[in-house]
Amino acid sequence: MYCPYCGASLDSCPSFCSKCGKNITFLKGKVPDGNEPSTSGGKTETSSVDCFMKFRAIKEKERKTFFTKKSHASKKDKGVKIYIGSMERHCGVLKPLRGKRLPLEVETNWTSEQVLIAGKKKVKDFNQDMEDGPYVLLYPDGSEVKNIPGTNTPFKLQLYKEAIGKAYQRITLYICTVEDFFATDCNEDSSSEDSVVQVKFTSHSQHDESDTLIWDSADEAGSSSHRPPDHSLPVQEQEAGKIRTNIQEHVRDQQKCYTNYTRLYAPIVIESDSEGSDQSTQHVEEEWISDAISAADIVSDLSQKIIRTSCSRFNINRANIWDGAVRGFKRASYDPLHDMLVKFTDDEGSTEDAVDTGGPKQKIYFPVAVREDEYFLAGRMIAVSIVHGGPGPRFLSNMLYDYLIGRTDINGTVEDVTDETMKAALIEISSAESLDELHTLIEKYESLLQTAGCFDFPQSVKGKDNIVKDFILWYIIYRNQYSVQRFRDGLSTLDVINALQQHPIAFRPYMCYSVDRLTAVSLEDVFKPQLSEPGSTRRQEETRILGYWRDYLLDTGEQETGVSLQNILMFATGLDSLPPSTIVPQPRLIFERSSKFPIASTCANTIKLPVSKSYDEFKNAMDFGIQNSPGFGLR
Repeated sequence: MYCPYCGASLDSCPSFCSKCGKNITFLKGKVPDGNEPSTSGGKTETSSVDCFMKFRAIKEKERKTFFTKKSHASKKDKGVKIYIGSMERHCGVLKPLRGKRLPLEVETNWTSEQVLIAGKKKVKDFNQDMEDGPYVLLYPDGSEVKNIPGTNTPFKLQLYKEAIGKAYQRITLYICTVEDFFATDCNEDSSSEDSVVQVKFTSHSQHDESDTLIWDSADEAGSSSHRPPDHSLPVQEQEAGKIRTNIQEHVRDQQKCYTNYTRLYAPIVIESDSEGSDQSTQHVEEEWISDAISAADIVSDLSQKIIRTSCSRFNINRANIWDGAVRGFKRASYDPLHDMLVKFTDDEGSTEDAVDTGGPKQKIYFPVAVREDEYFLAGRMIAVSIVHGGPGPRFLSNMLYDYLIGRTDINGTVEDVTDETMKAALIEISSAESLDELHTLIEKYESLLQTAGCFDFPQSVKGKDNIVKDFILWYIIYRNQYSVQRFRDGLSTLDVINALQQHPIAFRPYMCYSVDRLTAVSLEDVFKPQLSEPGSTRRQEETRILGYWRDYLLDTGEQETGVSLQNILMFATGLDSLPPSTIVPQPRLIFERSSKFPIASTCANTIKLPVSKSYDEFKNAMDFGIQNSPGFGLR
């Protein structure tokens, strides 16, 4: 006989194989091949072939367990994540509540009722002070979620996702009490207040009729206020009937609102045959978007992705901020989604840790033109600075910014050309008064124009404008195409480039150079004074110093002090300009009685004002303290 495991020849029928040691007791009782199983004591002895086939079946069954395919039908469909927020009515306008947006696990085939139930439970779990009562589910524009906007198709999450063309993770819906949804607690005169956002809408294309129905207030009044109630119905049915009636009265207005919503959150696509029409339409788009949403709101939404429990470390020397920032951003462990921990080293070698609440990470940003191979890194620094609450660059040309956001009508000026030789050539060409003079100048600067790809002999003097325009476009954009593209790739960090493209007007003041400066009024509004109890002696003293502080800002704005308003903001917060988002934490004024000079903490955004006896003493102390403060160019 042979061992079924190793094939070794066995002289007898042992219980274990002498070679491999495996148990082969099941082979006992075998009979020679060709004979029938014998019986002994009424028991039938199984042949070796049967035993082997039985053994083989067992092993085959065991082997198949390792290759069993999982049935696709047994897999449960995984849910998707959207966000749910809350809305309240303020002075007649529904506004989202900041800090109330929460992730919500849902199924793709859920209806509006199912999303409303799950969303209400989620918000209730995290907000114990949430009001009881009926709620409605709203789109971001404040219209009720019933149908897919612009259609009569009942709402389903998957259909809505396909309609707006966004990922599930970028969908945000809101809940609101029925009372707030239908309330109109403000007079029409209040629409002129600053707190009310008026959305302007100008149509430039044909829309579906359901998107352009006109709401008539007279019809609404006639349909709701003059209809007698049916007292024969139960109270609950009457209330439900009122809600249905109000919903019907607002449907047409809601449909128009969704058009505004899609224009606000969708990429801008301009289709027109005429170049002039393209330019005017795009400006109208930008003006509408600028009126509808602020840069602070956009940055607040982008910053929701930041993981506050993790930190990326930066070791910064105050004398060379750029070098330390580059090392930090190039570190393999760096993640733009992580918060930032900055450790400063001064000239004397002492260190200052800053697990900051808003100050040090704003100083990582270094508004200086980057070297040739670091354009991507510069774009990433700017994106991270904006989302983490820091400033924008404020040094880009308007032409470069227009190119980055995807505009086609890019126009520059001769002043954008920094090369003096090229600028002089363009000035001569643009000043040509006759066709012969223009052709002569073109021949004179033939090599220069050929390099830029705009060498041409136009048929009229007006052709000089196209030559100058094409040359400036080449000088600013196309000759630096690779660097510009790398810079644009860096701006895609944390989805900032998409925010710039969808809201160009809101971000332009923070990205492009302008001569606008800080004002005493704007800087005064930034700082919140920490005052003692009313009526106390300290309070009287603090209000006196607060008056000194406001006069000091006015004098500084009129250049009657030794510092600038930018110096004061830098001294307290580390910023030389106001960022797109609000400064967090809010800068504070504290009254310091133990020092005759001002003391600042850029980590906490605070400035301690000296309690001086006179304004002149206060002014001199502030000038001396700010001018002699170490770090960030204020030495």
